Amino acid sequence: MDGLTTDQANAACKEPDSATKDFIFQQTMYRIRDPKKSLEFYTGVLGMRLLKKLDFPEMTFSLYFLGYEAAGDIPKDETERTKWCFSRKATLELTHNWGSDEKYHNGNSGQRGFGHIGLMVPDVYAACKRFEELGVTFVKKPDDGKMKGIAFITDPDGYWIEILNNELMIAGEAANAKAV
Repeated sequence: MDGLTTDQANAACKEPDSATKDFIFQQTMYRIRDPKKSLEFYTGVLGMRLLKKLDFPEMTFSLYFLGYEAAGDIPKDETERTKWCFSRKATLELTHNWGSDEKYHNGNSGQRGFGHIGLMVPDVYAACKRFEELGVTFVKKPDDGKMKGIAFITDPDGYWIEILNNELMIAGEAANAKAV
């Protein structure tokens, strides 16, 4: 087996320093070409909410922060909303550079790097049926390839999004352990 064993991985990890106790993973940023298309996709297809929009006219770009939060939890006061937004875990930041029609690299072709974000859904097959009905582009459908029960779709800029279910991941982990 290439890579680390579970024991080696655990041994390589350090106990978090107490100075980091209030750190959170707050955002992943994608550069986008068309905010209207991207916002429609992430809210209408994936069910996220726009948590905060920030414009920087002097630097000609806008930021759109999205996540899975209840509408009633989003503060109405803009100052409070900004503070609240940046206290949320695992948000998606969409960055739109005004006037740019540049096609951005998704990290999955040529020189690979960044791979994808992942969304846990209650039912991968039902979610994918809905995505198909909405015309979403698939990289991998749930029963394609060796890894069953997970899918990959793309957003309007070609970024990959893994669609998974925690229960299916446990079942897949058990099956892989038996095969080793």
